[in-house]
Parts: sequence; structure tokens; C-alpha cells
Amino acid sequence: MSTTTSHTPEPEGPPEGPSRPARLIQNEATTEIPVHLLFRDDPDPAPVPVRPAVVSRRRGTGEQPRLRRPAPVKARPVPEVDPDLAERPARVLPGAAGVLAGAGGLAGCVAASWWAGVLPPAVLEALRLPAAVAGAGLGPAQWAAYTGAGALGLAGFGGLGRGATGRAWVLGLFGRYRGTVRRTGLLWVNPMLLRRRVDVRLRHWRSEPMPAADGKGVALRVVVLVVWRVRDTARAVLGVEDHETYLRECVEAALARVPVETPGASKGAVDVAADALTRMVVADAAPVGLEVFSVQPVRVEYAPEVAAAMHRRRIAALDAEQRASMLTSVVDSVEDTVTRLTMRGLVELDDYERKVLVRDLTVAFCSGRESTP
Repeated sequence: MSTTTSHTPEPEGPPEGPSRPARLIQNEATTEIPVHLLFRDDPDPAPVPVRPAVVSRRRGTGEQPRLRRPAPVKARPVPEVDPDLAERPARVLPGAAGVLAGAGGLAGCVAASWWAGVLPPAVLEALRLPAAVAGAGLGPAQWAAYTGAGALGLAGFGGLGRGATGRAWVLGLFGRYRGTVRRTGLLWVNPMLLRRRVDVRLRHWRSEPMPAADGKGVALRVVVLVVWRVRDTARAVLGVEDHETYLRECVEAALARVPVETPGASKGAVDVAADALTRMVVADAAPVGLEVFSVQPVRVEYAPEVAAAMHRRRIAALDAEQRASMLTSVVDSVEDTVTRLTMRGLVELDDYERKVLVRDLTVAFCSGRESTP
């Protein structure tokens, strides 16, 4: 008795239970994306931040990595000078105090000389002083008196100064800012302080021809007039090495960023460019204590390397404009002439005769316009 074993073939296809699909690429690593968050049934769902999936691919798969878009570069603001550096009034005394101190020191020197007995008889008679004690001489006490009186006189007369209108002094002691003097008249300032004179009047500066460009990138040479003044003397003197050079460089930087209208542009376009230049220079010069009122282009011309070509181009444009204007005038004159002749019944013209008359009138008017200087 033989037993036949029947082999039932397994069904082809995926199994009934849930299973994870096989990877198509063995070296691929992926991150699941929560797609169900994009298809919610809420009428007004709250925004859910979903981070984009980042797919990393290993070497040897032939896949190119995804490139991220670079972030836009923002313009950096002008750096602020030391915030603690600001103008403040300095401590000064009236000039009379210095004069009195200097006179006191001078009188002390004379008294020490009389005490030591070194004054000549003529000076004693002029000052009506009695004779000194005999044999006093120049001892330690007399030299101490000389030193004190001399120091007082030097401090008194050495600290005198004259403050003028529109001028200021920036005072410093051993590299430290000690204040600003804007007072006028005779003043006494500590002679140990370093004085730096600053012009605080309203000033104007006419620049030399500076490089610039118009809206199409054509090279220009621009001369600007800048009206400005020093508002904060401490920042203008101590914040930068030279505030006048800094202002000049600010104007050059603004001309490099703002397109300037070409020669012969309208007044409105020139005013727009001047306003833009003024705003930029004001923003750049304010941190160093400079107050700019206006930056006005006073002369605009083409750069030497493009001047000849732009001059020919401008002449050609003017010639074309003049020809177009003349042609428009001739056509209007011919039309008016033919219309008047026809409307008044002076001539009766068919199409051929009308064309001939228009041609002859056009040639005649054009010849007359060209011969007119």
C-alpha cells in the first residue's frame, strides 16, 4: 500500500497579517513624515509645526544630497560708538580767578626775593619796600617759598584761555575724557588737561569729483555739497580718528549705493537722489556725533572713459527726437492743407491726385524745414 503525499503550493502574494515592506534600496535610511496632520477634519485647526523630513543617503547609492537654500544676508547697521562717551560740560573757572592766582604767584616770588635780600635797590625804591634782614640769603625756606609762588603763578597764567563763539574745547586728562567747554570769554582751565579745539559752527563741504553710477550702471563723476556740523564733540573727536575724513568716506559709500541721475535729468529726479543720499549719510554719521543737513549733487558728468560715447549717444537721441517732431509737424501741415483745399471746394481730387499732392507737399515742407536754421 503506497501513500501519496500531496504538496499544496503556497499562495503567492503578500500575507494576510501586517508586515513591514521591504526596502527598495538597501543603503537607504528614511524618516517617516506625519502626513495625516495635513488632512485633518477640524474646521479651524490650530497650526501644528511640522518639521520637514531630512533624508540622508549614504555613499554609493548614486543619489545627490539635497542642497539647502542659503539664508539672505542682512545689511549690518553702523556700529555704535562707546555708549558711555557723550558730551558733557567741563568744570572751568572764570578768567579772573586765573589772573588773581597768577598775580599772587608773582607777588610771592617778589616777597621771597625780598626776604632773601636779592632784590636790587632800584626795585626796592620803586616798590617802596624796606631793606631785608641782613644775612638772610637763599636758604631752604626761601627756595620753598620760590617753588610755591612759582607753581601758583604758572598754574594761574598757564590755565588762562579764550573761548570763542563757534569753537569748543574737548578736555582730556591722561587719556580720559573730562568734558567739553563751549563757553566764551576769558576762562581758566586746569593746565594739566589736554585741550583739543573743535569747530562747532555750521559748515559746508564741496567735494572733489567722486565716482558714481546712474540707474543703468553708466559711470559718472559727481560733485556734492554737504552741509553739516559737529553735534557731539566727544564722539566726533574721540569716537573716530578724523571726523572730516569719516564724513567724506560716508558720502563716497552713499554715492556707491544710490543711483544718480544722468546730466540733463529732471529736477524731481535730482531731488529724489539728493534725499536718498541725505538719509544714508545722516544714518552713517549720527553715531559719531555729526549732524548732516543735506547732501546735494551740484555737478554731474560722465566719467572720462564713457564721456565720448555717451555724448554721441545723446546727440543721436536729440537728432532722432528733432526729426520725429519735424515729421509730426510736416504731416499735420500736409493734412491741414489738403483738408482745407477739399472742404472749400477749391479742387476736386481723386485718389491718385490726392496721393500726388500729399507727396509733393510733404517734400516741399520737409525741404523748407531742413533749410531753416
